[in-house]
Amino acid sequence: MKNTIRKILALLIIVFTLTSLFACKKTDTDLLWESALYSDSAVLGEGSISVDVEVKAGDRSVTFTVKTDKDTLGEALIDNGLIEGEAGAYGLYVKRVNGILADYDVDSSYWSFYKNGEYLLTGVDTTYIADGEHYEIVYTK
Repeated sequence: MKNTIRKILALLIIVFTLTSLFACKKTDTDLLWESALYSDSAVLGEGSISVDVEVKAGDRSVTFTVKTDKDTLGEALIDNGLIEGEAGAYGLYVKRVNGILADYDVDSSYWSFYKNGEYLLTGVDTTYIADGEHYEIVYTK
C-alpha cells in the first residue's frame, strides 16, 4: 500500500512539474515583444505631417501616430527612435523596429513595409510621406 501511495505521489509531482513548465513557457510572440520600446499605441514627434505606422510582430501589433516635418518615412521613424539599421547597397537595411530585432542572417527574419496593405517596392529611406497616410511594418520570417 505504501509503495502505491509513493508511486501516485511521485507521478503527481512529475505531472505538476511538467504542467508548470509548459504553462510558463513564453510564446514566440512574447519573446519578440520582450525588447519592444512601446507595447501600447502612442503619438510621437511634432510636425505638420501626421502618418500612422502600425508595427506587427507575431500576433501582436501597436500603432504609432508619427508627427513630423521630414520628407521620408525613414527620416520620420529614425527621428522618433522607432527604427535602426545599417546602410546597404539598396538603402537602409532596417534591423530594429520599436526595439524588436529582425536579422535575416541570424534566423531569416526581416521587416516588410506596406502602405495601406500594399507591399512597398521602395525602402523606408526612399518612401516619401504625406499627411494622413497609413503604413504597416511587419516582422516576417
